[in-house]
Amino acid sequence: MKFVDEAIIFVKAGNGGNGSASFRREKYIPFGGPDGGDGGRGGSVFLEGDSGLNTLVDFRHLRKYKAPNGQHGSGNNKTGRSGEDVVVRVPLGTIVTDEENGQHIGDVTEQGQKLLVAKGGKGGLGNVHFKSSTNRAPRQTVPAAAGEEIELHLELKVLADVGLLGFPNAGKSTLISAVSAARPKVADYPFTTLYPNLGVVRIDVERSFVIADIPGLIEGAAEGTGLGIQFLKHLQRTRLLLHLVDLAPLALDVDPAEQVRQLEYEMQKYDASLIEKPRWLVFTKADLLPEEEARARAGEAVAQLGWEAPWMLISSVTHSGTEELMELIEDEEATAAASIEGDGDPPLPL
Repeated sequence: MKFVDEAIIFVKAGNGGNGSASFRREKYIPFGGPDGGDGGRGGSVFLEGDSGLNTLVDFRHLRKYKAPNGQHGSGNNKTGRSGEDVVVRVPLGTIVTDEENGQHIGDVTEQGQKLLVAKGGKGGLGNVHFKSSTNRAPRQTVPAAAGEEIELHLELKVLADVGLLGFPNAGKSTLISAVSAARPKVADYPFTTLYPNLGVVRIDVERSFVIADIPGLIEGAAEGTGLGIQFLKHLQRTRLLLHLVDLAPLALDVDPAEQVRQLEYEMQKYDASLIEKPRWLVFTKADLLPEEEARARAGEAVAQLGWEAPWMLISSVTHSGTEELMELIEDEEATAAASIEGDGDPPLPL
């Protein structure tokens, strides 16, 4: 099964134009000498970050990108026209590697950032460069260089401040639709989310953060079960994880604490550093149980886990607790940013 957050494309830069071996031919000027111009440079291929994109789905249908060649030089010292560069727009967070050898080429992480992936060929030199006192009529030229060509593997890792983590149907898509303008698919069956969705939570005019709805994980995800490893990688680029736990699953005998332990185990197997990330526990669907029962069930799970990080009880349908949760997250983000500025150190990469 192929997902929209990975793609393989072929890019080819344009070849340079050849230099000209030309001689000046004018009336009454019998020995005009060489006047062959240089060839033009071939067009290069760039990847450019675009915050308006959030998937690589377009590359399923258009996989080849070729820049035009440079034009050949001509007489009268005329240089050939250079080929225009080709700019391919990609989502922010795209990782680019060489498909053949796996070599890392670069990351596109900022709006408008350009990454050169195939350099255009240099234009050839015309014979005018070779004239001298002993070589009055040179016929040699320097041939043009071919443009680079490469097969690229594009991999999108979501860039977000907050990531939603949990089993299928834990309420991740419902929460992101309740607190942002994002409208992911919401249904009463598992795996309704097939690729990450990004939403901007705006507290006020000057305070906002990005939240990512990561597709649901199941036991064995680190080995590729379900949507598995395809999306565990997205958690690596979030600063804070919200671990969502369904407080009222269809089978009420399901232990919320055990759900948390299972996903912690999958995270540990995939990347031990994920466990070290700040992670809050969020019990969802509290509206499906009486208030006292919901709070008791959540408190019991917290006690079993020995949980010391923040935890909350919410209902995305009734918006109970969601506003308070978003305010706490924004305060946490502001505190973290102030701490980084106070230390005088550059921010850590996402």
